[in-house]
Amino acid sequence: MNLIIVGLNHKTSPIEIREKLSFPHDAIGAPLKSLTHHYGLTECVILSTCNRVEVLAITNDMEKGVWQIKRFLSEHHNIPLEDLDDHLYSHCGEEAVKHLFRVSAGLDSMVMGEPQILGQVKDSFSCAVEHNTAGVIVNKLYHKAFQVAKRIRTETRIGTSAVSISFAAVELAKKIFGDLSGKAVMLVGAGEMAELAAKHLLSCSIREIFVANRTYEKAIEFAKGCGGTAVMFREFPHFLKNVDIVIASTAAPNFIIRPDMVQEVMRERKYRPMFFIDISVPRNIDPLVNDVDNAYVYDVDDLQGVVAANLQERAKEARLAEDIVEEEIEKFYRWIKSLDVVPTIIALRRFCDGVRKAEVDKAVSAMGNLSDKDRKVLEAMTSAIVNKILHNPVTHIKKEANKIEGDLYIETIRTLFDLPADEDAMKKANGDEE
Repeated sequence: MNLIIVGLNHKTSPIEIREKLSFPHDAIGAPLKSLTHHYGLTECVILSTCNRVEVLAITNDMEKGVWQIKRFLSEHHNIPLEDLDDHLYSHCGEEAVKHLFRVSAGLDSMVMGEPQILGQVKDSFSCAVEHNTAGVIVNKLYHKAFQVAKRIRTETRIGTSAVSISFAAVELAKKIFGDLSGKAVMLVGAGEMAELAAKHLLSCSIREIFVANRTYEKAIEFAKGCGGTAVMFREFPHFLKNVDIVIASTAAPNFIIRPDMVQEVMRERKYRPMFFIDISVPRNIDPLVNDVDNAYVYDVDDLQGVVAANLQERAKEARLAEDIVEEEIEKFYRWIKSLDVVPTIIALRRFCDGVRKAEVDKAVSAMGNLSDKDRKVLEAMTSAIVNKILHNPVTHIKKEANKIEGDLYIETIRTLFDLPADEDAMKKANGDEE
């Protein structure tokens, strides 16, 4: 199985790079189709979050496939490949399976064990299904990834504490202000990240929450749920003077909070401190806002220090989760290898039976007129001989295919009997048998 993953994340690249490579969720169809139609990939999925951008694909040639994905990322975002290459990683085969399982379970997240990533992985898979870029392998792989994540949640305590980027943002606010009771907050954006932040804020006795969203109806619904006040998106700058903390999490492609805007707000506030948390990718808050007196801006990369204290506690649970990942990889590969062994066995039987039939025809021709009964006896005898000869080899192929050296057994059989080695031919053999 030629499975590859190429991407970057918070460990390999700063936010300035990640935001340039992000894919809007509502426009993912075109790049997915481009990968399969123009870059030669068989199946593909694009995962784009605030902390990572990854392309998972099935390809006929791993090395070429990795290069094609890199070229796609460069050309789609109009960024020279030499500016990206140092930030990109690639995983092939079993390492790619392991990477997907770890990502889905939150083991590769900035906040280890955070649950939001699983929903994002599910959404990326759903998009691939919707746009017909997910085939048999990808379907099986992702459903196994979801099972692995669920098992890890059930059998370990890695996700028991409320840890997420939103939680980290609130924790950072508490470190800055000490006590959040009596403070007012503006949530710009009413998505999942904002909802999580609101839950954490409410537990801190926040005085008031304002909610601004491009869809005003959604802002109203959100505000009802948290006891806040809905604000029309175009009017949120006018309310900034009334709040102490601003958390931005929209899908806007550019800055919506700028230094000149904040400078005016700070004058009206008589320069009382304001705390801005930008958990959006691309960023919503111009980092130059930091230059305004008593205005403090933190983005998702800054939150890493806040969550570091939680990592040590989760390390022990993570080791248990890693053991589960390894176990599930083995199970998945037993299925993957069956995709090779079944058509190989079918092709071997077809080859041997073809030889048998040819030799029977020669014998019948040499023996003269045989009765139908004698012909059937001859057919049955030669079929039995072939089946007995193949019994042990086929049994061993099935048994050894599940082991590390299983591919060697399969390749040896194909070579010895000159069986078709390419994937299409194997599938054709399987189809012919059916």
